[in-house]
Amino acid sequence: PRRISGVSSASRNPHSHRLSRSLRARCSTAAAVTMELTSDVLKTAEDYPMLIDGKLRQGSAGASPVVNPATEQPFACAPSAGMDDLNDAVAAAKRAFPSWSKLGYDAKVAYLEKFAEEVKKDAESIATLLTKEQGKPFASALGEVKASADRIATVSALGPLEPEVLHEDEKTRTEVHRVPRGVVAAITPWNFPVLIAASKAASALLSGNTVVVKPSPFTPLSTLALGKAAERAGLPAGVLNIVAGGDELGKALAEHEDVRHISFTGSVATGKKVMATAAAGLKRVTLELGGNDAAIVLDDVDIEPASRKIFQASMANTGQVCTAIKRLYVHEKVFDPLVDALVTHAKNARVGDGLTKGITHGPLNNKMQYDIVTGLLEDAKEQGAKVLCGGSAPEGPGYFFPPTLVTGVKEGVRLVDEEQFGPVLPVIPFTDVDDAVARANASPFGLGGSVWTTDPEKGAEIASRLETGVTWVNAHITGDFAGKPPPFGGAKMSGIGREHGRAGLEEYTDLKTIRVAKKL
Repeated sequence: PRRISGVSSASRNPHSHRLSRSLRARCSTAAAVTMELTSDVLKTAEDYPMLIDGKLRQGSAGASPVVNPATEQPFACAPSAGMDDLNDAVAAAKRAFPSWSKLGYDAKVAYLEKFAEEVKKDAESIATLLTKEQGKPFASALGEVKASADRIATVSALGPLEPEVLHEDEKTRTEVHRVPRGVVAAITPWNFPVLIAASKAASALLSGNTVVVKPSPFTPLSTLALGKAAERAGLPAGVLNIVAGGDELGKALAEHEDVRHISFTGSVATGKKVMATAAAGLKRVTLELGGNDAAIVLDDVDIEPASRKIFQASMANTGQVCTAIKRLYVHEKVFDPLVDALVTHAKNARVGDGLTKGITHGPLNNKMQYDIVTGLLEDAKEQGAKVLCGGSAPEGPGYFFPPTLVTGVKEGVRLVDEEQFGPVLPVIPFTDVDDAVARANASPFGLGGSVWTTDPEKGAEIASRLETGVTWVNAHITGDFAGKPPPFGGAKMSGIGREHGRAGLEEYTDLKTIRVAKKL
């Protein structure tokens, strides 16, 4: 098979700080990397190897520093995969595919359950890494790691994708089978790096594919730690591979001719590039992209529980959730009391380093996202927005920004029209429910939405009119991942395809029809 070349083996480093001489010696790269070093204990890339063909190994393109967003300083190095590493990973996955795809369902489940057990053993150490590189509070990071192990186990419990017999008589039988595609490229984001990587890998593996995971360069370490768990679990060589690097590495992985399916979670802009890349080889794609979720609060709502849940659904992970509430439409009759309750919740939040006890909200993950959030807020203020709480960053290092509530804005203001992906929530009054639904739907996005009311049947009817992939009544973000987890994905520009549950397994397969003539 052709090996991908023509892309610099030194993946682009996402940070712009200066690297001290001591760290430069430990984190050498083929490209010039500059970062400022603090007195934090540094780890070399040797502590966080990649997993390729069943073996833990370093990157041939050196390593890149990983920045703690709470300090704006590097605390460790991640290996940087070169093109030889990437080609080796894809080749290993391709070699492993024939035997893995033919392996019985129970045997696959046994491997995945062992993998989940090994992840749980490392839960606290992975969570510490996750807090340092992503910024979320340790309790949230630990919850994500445990949820990742649970997700692997939940996928394993879904049962095999059995053939369907469409017709059978004495002469013929027609069957429809779900068959795996081959090598899956799983390209994951920085907001929930462990959970999303584990979920994509588990679904693709259980449906019979092999996988190459490429995490965000902002949060590679916690995902690389999954590779250690997979190696200890004894997954067959090449079945799961994890490589680290910058944007060029992700592009090269998506372009690789031996990759048959690209599963990407990230921005709409990058999703379009992935889709264009896939078109050249007619690769299948799963795209979970941005959202601008609207929540509609009716005039009969119970203020206290609704305000508590709405605040959590808008500010969880410092607003860095694809399905977070990003626009809040509130009936004018309950507008003032609901806003007052939200302000109280915001003022009770504790913003700081996620490793500090009692912190509820960590920093934004990176400088680029910090600039987006603050830029949208400044634009809204210039257009007459009223900031009720928050609105300015604390002094000192770190990409911290407090929960911020904004009124006096409407459609046409960027904060309302675009995805802020941060802790700034515009609250907009309405008088007519049909108008609120129309305004919620007047968006190129369609990931999630919710309706809040004491009449659940009325709420369900309104929710059914929202043009989204998933809607909630009296909840938002929550999902049932026990028993029969529902499919998840977006409408319009929020994505293509579905993840989770049986739909998530089927997503990584092709339909194959077999017609049998019983007699010549």
